[in-house]
Amino acid sequence: MSLVRNDRVGFDYSIVEEMEAGLDLLGIEVKSLRAKRGSLKGARVIARGGEAYLVGATIPPWQASNTPKSYDPERPRRLLLSQKEIAHVASAEGEKGLTIVPISVYNKGRNLKLQIAIARGKKKIDKRQSIRAREEKRRIERSLKNK
Repeated sequence: MSLVRNDRVGFDYSIVEEMEAGLDLLGIEVKSLRAKRGSLKGARVIARGGEAYLVGATIPPWQASNTPKSYDPERPRRLLLSQKEIAHVASAEGEKGLTIVPISVYNKGRNLKLQIAIARGKKKIDKRQSIRAREEKRRIERSLKNK
């Protein structure tokens, strides 16, 4: 069950590879995500200095009145990956045309996990083909439903 999803990933990118990462969060962020508050729109993953970070994700505080004044809802959040996975993400990030995007945040037991994907950006014509295929699928489903 997904708590927060980035629905535009499938439309804007063609996914090459998916992986799972842990998140290094504050308590107020965990509670906020479990309440399904937050946004992954425009977020991406970067690798710097042997660490991977989630950048551009917005996680509002659980209770605004009890939040420290220094809290930043868009701060970079460290991802918990093995050194081998971080090296793989860093090499993919350096490759031309590839980017690492978050897909969703979900529960796995007591922990929150982030599903990330190494993806290649789609061109405008590819997006049009996706729209065309989706419309065709809807039309077929409607015709089957009516019969």
